[in-house]
Amino acid sequence: MSEIKSPIYLIASGDSRLSANKKCWPAQEKLENTLKEVFESLGHKIERAHSYDEKKQHGFIDSQRYGMTVFQNIPEDAPLVVAEAVWQYTHHVLAGLTTHRGPILTVANWSGEWPGLVGMLNLNGSLTKAGVPYNTLWSVNFKDDDIFLEKLKEWLKTSKITHDISHAKSLDLFKLPQDANDLGSSVAQNLLKKKAIMGVFDEGCMGMYNAIVPDELLHRIGIFKERLSQSALYHEVMETPDEEARQTYTWLKRKGMQFVLGDNENDLTEEQILLQCKMYISAVRLANDFGCDLIGIQYQLGLKDLLPASDLAEGLLNNVDRPPVQNRKRTHVLFENEAVVHFNEVDECAGLDALITNRIWKGLGFSPETTLHDLRYGEDYNGDFIWVFEISGAVPPEHLEGQYKGSTSERQPPMYFHKGGGSLKGVSKPGEIVWSRVFIEDGRLKADIGRAKVVKLPREETERRWQMTTPQWPIMHALLYGISRDQMMAKHKANHIQVAYAPNAEGAQKALAAKAVCFRMLGLDVNICGTESGLVY
Repeated sequence: MSEIKSPIYLIASGDSRLSANKKCWPAQEKLENTLKEVFESLGHKIERAHSYDEKKQHGFIDSQRYGMTVFQNIPEDAPLVVAEAVWQYTHHVLAGLTTHRGPILTVANWSGEWPGLVGMLNLNGSLTKAGVPYNTLWSVNFKDDDIFLEKLKEWLKTSKITHDISHAKSLDLFKLPQDANDLGSSVAQNLLKKKAIMGVFDEGCMGMYNAIVPDELLHRIGIFKERLSQSALYHEVMETPDEEARQTYTWLKRKGMQFVLGDNENDLTEEQILLQCKMYISAVRLANDFGCDLIGIQYQLGLKDLLPASDLAEGLLNNVDRPPVQNRKRTHVLFENEAVVHFNEVDECAGLDALITNRIWKGLGFSPETTLHDLRYGEDYNGDFIWVFEISGAVPPEHLEGQYKGSTSERQPPMYFHKGGGSLKGVSKPGEIVWSRVFIEDGRLKADIGRAKVVKLPREETERRWQMTTPQWPIMHALLYGISRDQMMAKHKANHIQVAYAPNAEGAQKALAAKAVCFRMLGLDVNICGTESGLVY
């Protein structure tokens, strides 16, 4: 360990979309100016490694090629800060970071409006998978944050930061109940014997390197990829009759789902919804065509220039109670009374997790709906730290208050989706959940798993949190048992977190134990995180 010397170079990865980078640049500039003041107050100089682009009106690294160019001018042993105020595409900077030899510090703001912490968590998970050493920090205001300043001084003095991750303990330290061993082992053995197909509609969504699981790691646990093209999905959408899309749309309205329509070019229209319904029908049929046990759609990349957003389709797929889809000859319903297990943003770690969850939950007789959220933000509320878990709209109605009757669809932000498309929006129902994250470290699949409670907040507090984040998207108010904000940030290796409901606390404990056993039987290293697991330590 050695003391950091100046200058300290700073880089900022951004989006691939010009509209997003232009809108988000002021938040990034504010973060960088604050960091510069803090480092200077501690006697260190920050030097930006790439300049502001007058033509593009932002200073982000916005492509993999540009990132490689930037790193050619950074001394490979220099200390480096990766500062993130907003969502970023990790692959823009990953190439340079994999060969950088100096100490690396990832830093994010703590803001609902500007999801720098989401971008940083994805970067951290990707660096962990790539085997790149790094340290990480986050703060609301930096200058007056004693903990942040103390940790930053530690990095400047030693090139290392020590975080408290005592909330995570190896599954090997716990005694597991026999019924959990029986169910978890049975599901694992069944998967290893019969195997499963993971349908992947193009890999690498939004540069999320950590979300791609190497085939050989999946093969060891009985999962094999069927690589599907989004062009096939687009073709199937174009071939789906208008009548079928209208039937799906009518089914949703009869269930009580509300669609917020308008006539403005930036409003949600029926034409957009009907195309989303066609995408839902097409995804079900293609999953059936290839015998897929689960599928993942890329969400933002590729299809964004051709079709409305995929969120409505994705949320419906993961719900047991969903619009019926017949085969093309109209002779029978596909996946009848079953969720079509779907993993958002082609996050294959989440896909593996969702498949195991679906089978364990069904083995327990629980509703098997599952989804992932972003760890978007969080604040104290009445003495508890309540997280905002929020994803772009691909949440099953079963997870929402009122189910379909409590769900609305609003147009996705034009900044990201010029073709429009509606979300599947609602407030997650109060109840007990099991959360988890599968990730890759040291070339191995690993999993963190714990328990949480979804709480009901006053409507005005929900609205406040919605307005500071993305009000078109579904929201979950989550209280993690026995885990502080900073412990979660220090340990979690992804921007995503997987969630599934249990009927009560006892059921959640049973589900957690059986799922943990299944993971371990499949060869994953498992950590039990936080408290209330019900396991004897």
